[in-house]
Amino acid sequence: MPAGRIALWVASLGGLALCARSLLIGPVPLEVAYVAFAVYFALVIAGVLVPQLEMFGDVLYRGDSSRPEIALTFDDGPHPVTTRRVLEHLARAGVKATFFVIGEKVERHPDVVRDIVRAGHAIGAHGYRHDRLYALKPPAAVADDIRKTCDVIERATGARPHWFRPPVGQLSPRTAAGVKRAGLETVAWSVRGLDGLASAVPERVAERIERGLKPGAVVLLHDASEHDDRFPASIDALPRILESIQRRGLRVSPLDDLFADE
Repeated sequence: MPAGRIALWVASLGGLALCARSLLIGPVPLEVAYVAFAVYFALVIAGVLVPQLEMFGDVLYRGDSSRPEIALTFDDGPHPVTTRRVLEHLARAGVKATFFVIGEKVERHPDVVRDIVRAGHAIGAHGYRHDRLYALKPPAAVADDIRKTCDVIERATGARPHWFRPPVGQLSPRTAAGVKRAGLETVAWSVRGLDGLASAVPERVAERIERGLKPGAVVLLHDASEHDDRFPASIDALPRILESIQRRGLRVSPLDDLFADE
């Protein structure tokens, strides 16, 4: 069982023990109750914001560290300009990546997502819209959203994805339950460049990624901005990142290959 899930169980049992003590012996001191609640609340929030803790569900975020293989993943596309720039860089380097696409953008640019598939890259679902309150959706709504996104992708490409990355990367208990209902697997990351920020600088993005380029790494970058209003810093950082990968003797594979043994 993942350490994050164990921590949640221990904290939950601790809370139940405090409740039982209050019923059988008498109320605990108010400051103790406040501290216990604050610790539990902080733990749950950490579980939502850090999906790698696997507190609420199984998450794939790292491959086998014994093989010199990593995965490049791109979020928030497709976009007719920026996604194709990324595809050009990947083609020159001869590597295959995985693109987590947004359903409504696929409907606007089906030709771009078809270009991704024709180039041999894998496709994952990233929600129909990039809803920043996605973690608050009930499980049924999450499952419906994922199925809708997968339907859109399948109509455009003929292939149905089985990987899902939540918008904003947050995995609440509700989201985890919805993903399970939809029958997909949740994918997070082991290293990211924070290239989606408006203040991101390509050199800084490349430096962050280079520090995490180790066997089994799942790299998170963006092939489009959330609102298609600017070029993500990853566009200019990608050539340097690809050179660093080659220099380290690492092989880039789609998630299907990286997680083939999972």
